[in-house]
Amino acid sequence: MPHFTTSDGLRLAYEDTGTGTPVLCLSGLTRNMRDFDFLAPFLSGYRMIAMDYRGRGQSDHDPNHANYAVPREALDAVELLDHLGVERCHVIGTSRGGLIAMVLAATVPHRLAGVVLNDVGPVVDPGGIARIMEYVGKPPAAPDLDAAAVRLEASMRAEFPGVSLERWRRMVGNFYEETGGGLALRYDPALRQALLDQAAAGPIPDLWPLFEALKDVPTGVVRGANSDVLTAETLAEMARRREGLVLGVVPDRGHAPFLDEPEALTVIRAVLES
Repeated sequence: MPHFTTSDGLRLAYEDTGTGTPVLCLSGLTRNMRDFDFLAPFLSGYRMIAMDYRGRGQSDHDPNHANYAVPREALDAVELLDHLGVERCHVIGTSRGGLIAMVLAATVPHRLAGVVLNDVGPVVDPGGIARIMEYVGKPPAAPDLDAAAVRLEASMRAEFPGVSLERWRRMVGNFYEETGGGLALRYDPALRQALLDQAAAGPIPDLWPLFEALKDVPTGVVRGANSDVLTAETLAEMARRREGLVLGVVPDRGHAPFLDEPEALTVIRAVLES
């Protein structure tokens, strides 16, 4: 697994596969580059770049958890592109990755050829935040990956009806690793404290200016029809404010779609081919 070194000295893991137009894939809050394994078969003909943020996956943990913040992670993404000699790319951002993509639009718009936001927008629903905080930084109670898959399938069944246990088993293998003492998180548990500190510092700032920074960048938005993070009302307001926004709503999906669904692929292809 290749790594690069950030300007503050951390070694971050990444993958760089395929050839063609580069597509930078940015994962969710606690996730890693394996977030895009379901999408990868559909990106034939593109150069697919994915990274583990600091403190996630195979990247170094940051001794200062305050650096687990979107602006720093956006800078890490730019530094990865610089390391690879990529001047301009498309970005597909899931959840946290979509927030990072909007920061990139506000800070380095010339680096963006197009952006797909996967189940995230400039308003993050408080209900979704509360649900996420229920598990962030806490090791799972399940004794092994098989048991964790069964629990995850049961807890997500209402938002993701019909998703197979096999798929959830693949997902939990990305989230956790088996150790002699049970399951361990594939990210730094201090991420939870970073989120608590950020919440204590004040309300979430207005993110609409970040979204509006995408005005000159071909942009698509994928929403899970059952999402508790990106509401239908926020999606409608995004479409009202941005002419030409490519939209796709994925039925039987919550937060966040896997991106191999037909509705998601239609949005992705429209942006990549724009």
